[in-house]
Amino acid sequence: MVTIPPQLDENIRSWHGQEGSDWLEALPAAVAGLAARWGLTVGEPFGDDGAVSWVAPATTAGGSEAVLKVFLPDLENRHEADALRHYGGRGAVRLLEDEPGALLLERLRPGTSLWQLEDDDQAARIVAGLLELLWHAPTDGHPFRTLAGDAMRWSTEIPQAWAALREPFERELADLGGTLAAELAQSQGEQVVLHQDLHGGNVLRAERSPWLAIDPKPLVGEREFDLASLIRDTRERIDERLVRRRLDLLSELLGLDRERMRCWALVHALAWGVEGDQADAAMIDCARWLARM
Repeated sequence: MVTIPPQLDENIRSWHGQEGSDWLEALPAAVAGLAARWGLTVGEPFGDDGAVSWVAPATTAGGSEAVLKVFLPDLENRHEADALRHYGGRGAVRLLEDEPGALLLERLRPGTSLWQLEDDDQAARIVAGLLELLWHAPTDGHPFRTLAGDAMRWSTEIPQAWAALREPFERELADLGGTLAAELAQSQGEQVVLHQDLHGGNVLRAERSPWLAIDPKPLVGEREFDLASLIRDTRERIDERLVRRRLDLLSELLGLDRERMRCWALVHALAWGVEGDQADAAMIDCARWLARM
């Protein structure tokens, strides 16, 4: 018997439709098969932590602690294992085993997230330090999508999604997002493997290192883009002042182009904020603030 957290059940069915329902139905057999192939004893999932993945503690045949992550492969997560192999444990959780739709990961103890740290400047410094460990050039023949390709796609998808959602915010903002995406795509600096989603929820306390990153959604592109998720982090409680503070602090800490960081953060907030069947109001607010900075 495999417990499926309610949030995972809701999200998978909502976002993936019939394919998601089929995946949920097959999940118990998938977990059993992975446990047999990898010699695991698998525990109960970590509550609702896995909003789009089934994640549970596991013990290997040799008695070592690990984490089993099972997910429905999609555009964003398909190359998570490749990114973790690329990192090789530098600033990120170690990959122990993988196959399509499943990862066996190093267990991070105590595993609490950076969201529990109240000092926002300190949190920004921690993530900046991790990014400096993660940013390396891709190897020849790498499997990752490029930021240039995604940005060109966003340049048309942002205004199209805005129209499809019946103009949920001002047209000028949607037009700006589309224009900036196309401009930024074609004028990038040095190319590295990007995490794309390094916010406080994807940074965990560990014993091997004070903090380690999890859950990459990799792209290859310039460094300035990779601050987008952190700049709008904890978006349910941030305001324009805090977004500006993060932008200023992170550009200074990392020696990056503040203007390109601002523009990429605006584009990414709109690209991820207007997909699907509704606009994320908090993401749109962030994009508005960034447009004024």
